[in-house]
Amino acid sequence: MRKLTLVTAQTIISAAFEKAESLQLKPLTVAVLDAGGHTIALARQDGASIMRPQIATGKAVGALAVGVGSRWLNANAETRPHFVQALNGVSGGAIVPVPGGVLAKTEDGEILGAVGITGDTSDNDEAAAVAGIEAVGLVADCG
Repeated sequence: MRKLTLVTAQTIISAAFEKAESLQLKPLTVAVLDAGGHTIALARQDGASIMRPQIATGKAVGALAVGVGSRWLNANAETRPHFVQALNGVSGGAIVPVPGGVLAKTEDGEILGAVGITGDTSDNDEAAAVAGIEAVGLVADCG
């Protein structure tokens, strides 16, 4: 069984920041969590606003909670708001159900963790997360 390491998490963060620079995004915050939802690494770019660490972590936690990227949670917040509200309730409010929480998987589908990014639009946050995950040779699942 593979797992995300600190070195891998730092590489994911660096690649996500490089993607953000190439797209000229607003300052991002990136959280990398292992499959159990524990933070491996978290980084904020200069100028990132308050609460960004909690939002980035909430996107990643949401993806891990349902086993699919947070884009799925966003869609369900619109079509089944009672489900997402209940899920957020049982998580103690830890879930942010918008795109930007992306699962990091092996080629055979094993979930190794999740990356949550916030700071720009949700679509841009997600693109940066995908870039970070793919930079370490893992499969990105956006939902």
